[in-house]
Amino acid sequence: MLGFGLLVSIPALVISRLISPRRRYNPVKFLPMECGQVPSGAGRTHFMMQYYAYILMFVVFDVMAIFLYVWGVSLFSLPRTATLPIIGFLAIMFAAMGYSLYLAGRKGIW
Repeated sequence: MLGFGLLVSIPALVISRLISPRRRYNPVKFLPMECGQVPSGAGRTHFMMQYYAYILMFVVFDVMAIFLYVWGVSLFSLPRTATLPIIGFLAIMFAAMGYSLYLAGRKGIW
């Protein structure tokens, strides 16, 4: 398998080197661009913390939806003791949701 990989990759690298253009440096190619335009202003911007709670709640609801869907689909084939882990999981997820609401209230952005 390794021999086949070398047998295919080495000629491919050599052929691409032979047929590639000789002039490799293009100063315009290495300029920073944003959709074809020269960028203006600072590269980093301030993150709006008022959306932090929404982002955190979206992630928590997304994870909850994924696991609850799988659990709900296989609900009738699971024993009754399988409801205890999902209750623990929901408790952890709702604690995370409460924590995000607490942070949002503490920052005064909710």
